[in-house]
Amino acid sequence: MQFPVYIVIGRWSVHPHVFFELLGYAAGVALVLRLRRRYGDPLEGSRRWSVGAAALIGGAAGSRILEWPDGKTIVGGLIGGLIAVELTKRILGVKTATGDMFAVPLSIGIAIGRVGCFLTGLPDNTHGNPTTLWTGVDFGDGVRRHPTQLYEAAFLIALAAMLSWVRTRLTRPGDQFRLFMVAYTAFRLGVDFIKPERLLALGLSAIQWACVAALAYYAPHIPRLLREAIVGGPEARSALE
Repeated sequence: MQFPVYIVIGRWSVHPHVFFELLGYAAGVALVLRLRRRYGDPLEGSRRWSVGAAALIGGAAGSRILEWPDGKTIVGGLIGGLIAVELTKRILGVKTATGDMFAVPLSIGIAIGRVGCFLTGLPDNTHGNPTTLWTGVDFGDGVRRHPTQLYEAAFLIALAAMLSWVRTRLTRPGDQFRLFMVAYTAFRLGVDFIKPERLLALGLSAIQWACVAALAYYAPHIPRLLREAIVGGPEARSALE
């Protein structure tokens, strides 16, 4: 396989990063619309548009902030979007959790985008460290490296399935999104140890410190989320009484 692997569509050759990023966005939007039709939307039109705009602006800002030290953007985009949405909701007086219908679409959309990162090869700067494991991939320079993009894609597909399965087990609005953020940032905190990251302090990169901050933010919810995901809401409470 020669990287980057261009996607041939008729007479055109499309860069894999562009192709799979657009495909990821399209799949994510389609899933959001489907979930909205099926389960409804806790916000009416005008407020949903305001919160959505905040998520886009905050996500772009967060991506740029973490792009400076590490050149990778997804974690920064998620955290920046979360901060902007919470601030906007406070300004609008919205107290309802609004993120549940985005948890599964984000998982699927990011997973699809990571395939494009993998097919782009070394220039994407999302590969892992050299390895002798059978999973190692030579991206064109003769060195077998961890295909961390595929590790992440596989994890996110499994996460999407798990989030769908535990939806009825979780007892509070917003729990699906909380569980998504906890699971994804915990995964990134771990998997980034096998990436050639630029370290800031205590052996952690900027992205890993952002993951630590996100996990600290959600820490009060983590025991309950894990308990309910495994046992279920009412059953979990009964087991503790």
